[in-house]
Amino acid sequence: MTGTDADSERAATVTVRPYGNPLPLGFFAFGIGMVLLAGIGLGLVTGDQVRPTGILLAVFVFPLEFLAAVMAFLSRDTAAAAALGLFATSWAALGVLHVVAPAQDRSVAVGMYLSAFALMLVPLAVTGFLGKTLLGAVLTVSALRAALAAAYQLGAPRAVELADAAAALLLVALALYAGTAFLLEDLHRRTVLPIRRRGAARRAMEEGADGDRPPRPPREPGVRGQL
Repeated sequence: MTGTDADSERAATVTVRPYGNPLPLGFFAFGIGMVLLAGIGLGLVTGDQVRPTGILLAVFVFPLEFLAAVMAFLSRDTAAAAALGLFATSWAALGVLHVVAPAQDRSVAVGMYLSAFALMLVPLAVTGFLGKTLLGAVLTVSALRAALAAAYQLGAPRAVELADAAAALLLVALALYAGTAFLLEDLHRRTVLPIRRRGAARRAMEEGADGDRPPRPPREPGVRGQL
């Protein structure tokens, strides 16, 4: 057996399995969930209608957000995956609470949870601005909304709940825009609606774009550093 034959036998076959961008799914599911929360905050969903809202949060929004988080981890975008993962389980938790105790108006435990949730979103928002400005903006408004919801649960006046609902509606608009922007970017292989990528996120997009210059090869076959 020659050296060439031995090398051929030892050669490894690499199968590349590209993943679709999970951010459109994550943002669209996120927007639907925020519509439901805004309905509760504005008083449009009350009484017996709170329990079906909790069911929708737990069985519709949570699985889609969780799937998007898993796909983001597989695509190696840690920041987006962490944000999607936190929101995924928050939808499940809030959904179960609305199902179990739909008539309960305020809860110190929920207020503490929302306060901690808002705090944990702060570093994610900061890192979001370092990579994808649009993602940072969504996370910033999300942290503000969670803080308003926490304040209301801990005893703030009704006006704070209305502000929370207004922030939720703003997030619906941002989620619709962001989901559409990432969807169009994936379809056209270029940025159509402004996302304002920076640093490594911008370079990762440029590496996979078609242009006059040949793209730089990624570190591993078929792998792009960020979504």
